[in-house]
Amino acid sequence: MDHLERTKQEFTRQAEGFASSAATTDRREARRLVDALPADTIGRVLDVACGPGIVTCELAATAREVVAFDLTPEMLAKAQARCATHGLRNVAFKEGSATDLPFAEDYFDAVVSRLSLHHFQDPRRVLGEMRRVARPGGALIIADVTSSEAADKSAVQNAIEVLRDPSHVRMLPASEFLGLVRDAGLVIELIATWDKPREFEEWAGIVADDERIRPLRTLVRALAAGGEDAGMNLVLAGGLMVFVHRWQLVVARKPVRTAATA
Repeated sequence: MDHLERTKQEFTRQAEGFASSAATTDRREARRLVDALPADTIGRVLDVACGPGIVTCELAATAREVVAFDLTPEMLAKAQARCATHGLRNVAFKEGSATDLPFAEDYFDAVVSRLSLHHFQDPRRVLGEMRRVARPGGALIIADVTSSEAADKSAVQNAIEVLRDPSHVRMLPASEFLGLVRDAGLVIELIATWDKPREFEEWAGIVADDERIRPLRTLVRALAAGGEDAGMNLVLAGGLMVFVHRWQLVVARKPVRTAATA
């Protein structure tokens, strides 16, 4: 099975859990992306890997027009239902892969994506596509969870994530994340970082696969009991396995063409 098929299979499985998870549907988290949009870029906005439409809905309340884009039909159906529930009529829905966005160059005022970068085998290519479809002077707002800067800690954390969800490729250290954005030819205007507490059973339950989670639960508990924080502040607290996801949000601009760069 290739990676795109694996990702589609996993998010078909996760559509219900992801759409109802308190951690992923938290409006305050979605608003971070929307509030970061520069005022001159709230016209036509693309939400890449929109999932069940949590960020899409918040965008549609602000922007003139939103395109919700995702690889998985089940996720798009959840997004469409969510937008309909909120009476939003300025959203279009499109299925496809972020590695080849089916949109014209310079088409969007802003391109946003949340919790997607760690699922891409070639995040550099995806960022290049996001840059291509943004207009000159347009904004890219990217938010994702990041891993430890220590290579051994990062490896352990990513291994745990892959065992839970094989569509996971790699959470990048923040420094590498920022490097990819800069290498894409984007000008960073804002960086924000925060930690979000998670509890193992809540996080694990989203993937809806107890056969997979049972051995992972044993492994993570053993790591925590042995004092291994796995790069994510993993600890046992009152019998629960708790950790944090460290988020990074980047606001960047596609440079405006000049006579020298045209």
